[in-house]
This record gives sequence, C-alpha cells and structure tokens, in this order.
Amino acid sequence: QVQLVESGGGLVQAGGSLRLSCAASGRTFSNSKMGWFRQAPGKEREFVAAISWSGGSTYYVDSVKGRFTISRDNAKNTVYLQMNSLKPEDTAVYYCAADPRAYYSGSYYHPKEYAYWGQGTQVTVSS
Repeated sequence: QVQLVESGGGLVQAGGSLRLSCAASGRTFSNSKMGWFRQAPGKEREFVAAISWSGGSTYYVDSVKGRFTISRDNAKNTVYLQMNSLKPEDTAVYYCAADPRAYYSGSYYHPKEYAYWGQGTQVTVSS
C-alpha cells in the first residue's frame, strides 16, 4: 500500500521557519516528480512547489519564490519543503503529492498530474 506521510507542520510566528517532510512508503518515487500543494479554509487547493525526479529542476508559485525551497532525498524516498520568512497568508494545510509515472515531466502545477497524496499537515502562521 502506497503512503505519503507529511510531518513538520505547526504554529509559528510571522517571519519564522518550518521544514515539512514527506516520507513515501510502499513503492519508490525516486524516478517520479513530486510536489507540495496547500489549501486554506474556503479556498481551492493550490500549487506551492514541485521537483523533478532527478531534483535538477524545481518550480514554485510566485508567492513563495525566494522563501520556500523544495528538495528531495531519493535514498530516503522523502521530499522536503523548507519554508522561511513565513507570512500569515501561508497558513493552510500542506499536502505532499507524487506522480506514479517514471521519468515523466508533463505539468508540474496541476493536481491531476499527481495520483498519490498525503493526509496533509497544518501550518499556521500568526501575525
């Protein structure tokens, strides 16, 4: 059974940092793209960041560029999201997602590109 388990969320003051982790089990995603999405109350799920299977290419929504960094450790089947200079508008449930297709690029931004999802981890940024 494939599972993606996020961790690292919590409550932080504006300007602070958090590091989210997403550990995959049940199969390897070392040759698949992975991404982070978030959903705030009353809003649609939105793309945050994605990383190619090799880790050589990364993609970000404009609102987090320069503040968030996505990375991966294929040996650990884990993807990370380092979030710095957090703002109250970053408050949301953050979801990890994985594309089951190997060596496939396609769109990194659309949720439909990802077949596997974690349960989400809450990030709350206080002002």
